[in-house]
Amino acid sequence: MKDIRSLSLPEIEKYFTDIGESKYRAAQVYEWLWEKKVTDIDLMTSLPLSLRERLKNDFALPHLKTEIIQQGSDGTSKIGFRSPDNHIIEGVLIPSGSRMTACISPQAGCALNCSFCATGKLGFKRDLTPLEIFDQVTGLEKLAREMSVKRLSNIVLMGMGEPLLNYDNVCHAVKMISSGKGIGYSPRRIIISTAGITKNIRRIADDRLPVSLAISLHTANNKKRELIMPVTKSNPVTEIADAIKYYHQKTGSRISYEYLLLRDFNDTLSDARELAHFCRISPCKINLIEYNEVEGSPFKRSAPEKTYEFMKFLQSRNLVVNLRKSRGADIDAACGQLAGKHKTV
Repeated sequence: MKDIRSLSLPEIEKYFTDIGESKYRAAQVYEWLWEKKVTDIDLMTSLPLSLRERLKNDFALPHLKTEIIQQGSDGTSKIGFRSPDNHIIEGVLIPSGSRMTACISPQAGCALNCSFCATGKLGFKRDLTPLEIFDQVTGLEKLAREMSVKRLSNIVLMGMGEPLLNYDNVCHAVKMISSGKGIGYSPRRIIISTAGITKNIRRIADDRLPVSLAISLHTANNKKRELIMPVTKSNPVTEIADAIKYYHQKTGSRISYEYLLLRDFNDTLSDARELAHFCRISPCKINLIEYNEVEGSPFKRSAPEKTYEFMKFLQSRNLVVNLRKSRGADIDAACGQLAGKHKTV
C-alpha cells in the first residue's frame, strides 16, 4: 500500500476528485501530514470519519516507531527507531551548550565493514527510504524540544550506513528536511559524511546539492586505508583527492575531514605529514576524533600526548583543526559504536 506522504498536493487533489470528493480536502490532508505531522490517519479530525476510513483503505501512513531512548552521563541521547519491517535504526542527540546536533542514519546496517566500526559488523540490511530518514529528524527534533531545546542546530548523516550508497533517497530526504513542506532547515546545516564514494562526491557537485560534505578519511596513506576501510580498494585515496578537487571547483565549498586517531596505526608525525600534504588539495577543516573502542576491533585510543603532538603539527602547517571529544561512549552512541545495542525503556 502506498505511503500517502509520498504524494504531492496535486496528486492528493486528483485522488479526491477521482473519488467524488471536494478538492479542498487535499489541503486539509496536506496540513495534517506536513504541518501537524500526524502519525495516524484517524488523527485527521477535520475529515469526516467515513473519509478517514476510505483513506486508511487506500493508503498507508507508516512511521518509524521511537522504541528506545538511552541517556548518557554527558547528556548524549541514543534513540532506537523500529521500522515496519523490524529493523532498529539508531539516531543520536548530542548537546553542546545551547546547541543540539542530531546524528541520523541513511541505512539499516552497513556494507563497508570498516575494521574500527561496530556498525559494519552488522552487515548491510537495506537502504532507508526518504521518509524513514525524514522521520528520524522529526523524532529527534521532538525529543530535543522535550529537553527544552528550541531547535536542532545541525543534522549530520553520520549514523548507521554510507549515505552516498543510498544517494537518491538521501538527496530526496535532504530536500524534504530543508523544504517549507518538511521542516525548513537550512541545507547548509545538514552534513553528509562519506567514506569516499568518489562517483557520488562528483554527483553532489553536479547536482548542486547545497549540503556540507565531510570525508571519513582516517588516513591519507592508501595502503593503511585499505587495511581498515575495504572501500578504499574501489575508491583509492588518489581518486578521493581528485573527486574533492572537482567538488571544490564546482561548489567553492570547504570540505571537512574526519580522522579517528588509532594508537600506533595512524597517529605518528609521519601520518600527520601525509595528512597535511593531502589537505593541500582544497580549503578544509580537520576533525580529529578520539577513538571509542569497539568489541572485536584491535584498535585502541591514541595516547593524549600523541593526540596533542599530532594536532600541533597540523596547526603548524596552518590547517584548521578541531579535537572532537568522545560523546555518548557509555551508551554505545559515540562515533563508530552504533550497532543496535540497546535496552527497552
